[in-house]
Amino acid sequence: MSVSTRFSPRAVLFDLDGTLLDTIADLADAANLMLSELGRPARRQDEIHSFVGKGIPNLVRRCMTEGTVATEAEIDAAVAVFRRHYAVVNGVNSRPYPGVTELLAALRARELPLAVVTNKAEAFTLPLLERMDIAHYFDAVVSGDTLPVKKPDPAVIVLACERLGVAPGEALMVGDSANDAVAAQGAGMPVLLVTYGYSEGVPVDTIECDGLLSNALQVLDHIGSA
Repeated sequence: MSVSTRFSPRAVLFDLDGTLLDTIADLADAANLMLSELGRPARRQDEIHSFVGKGIPNLVRRCMTEGTVATEAEIDAAVAVFRRHYAVVNGVNSRPYPGVTELLAALRARELPLAVVTNKAEAFTLPLLERMDIAHYFDAVVSGDTLPVKKPDPAVIVLACERLGVAPGEALMVGDSANDAVAAQGAGMPVLLVTYGYSEGVPVDTIECDGLLSNALQVLDHIGSA
């Protein structure tokens, strides 16, 4: 769609990894520490990059099975190993993407409620938001284990809107992958996708959405004047 597509949302929802924060270095470090502990070969960061999006269990499963084999018991054990390592490195090399903190400040200046909707587990999401000094911008956080389902299920989007006190159709989602687009669309919400994130190897310009962003600040170009 045209970059001039504009909305008048009463709230804005954000994906976390690949949208607000560049977390791949920490995720790759934890994944390779896990693989090393389990006696498996390391994987390249760009390969792990393509595994990010559906939560830690999916990331670990792909690290353990892509091009090789692992039993369900081995995968379950690997998830615990990954979590142990990620708890240590979470936030060490992660950074907000360019324009993110300025965008969040601008949206709060407009008194728009904000939420994070991520497939990352709460035990890692909340400390990461604090370590990146952006937790104070958000009125609600829905993590990957808040409900029994994750994105692309729209239930997590609906819950975030309930916590913000708005209807899904009154909000705007900003994400980086089909998980975000499908979840938002399933809830009846428009969605903008950033082109710099983690889209599981799928070209982001092939994903149906309401606009593409090369910089987080471009979100403001899609929001009508307050």
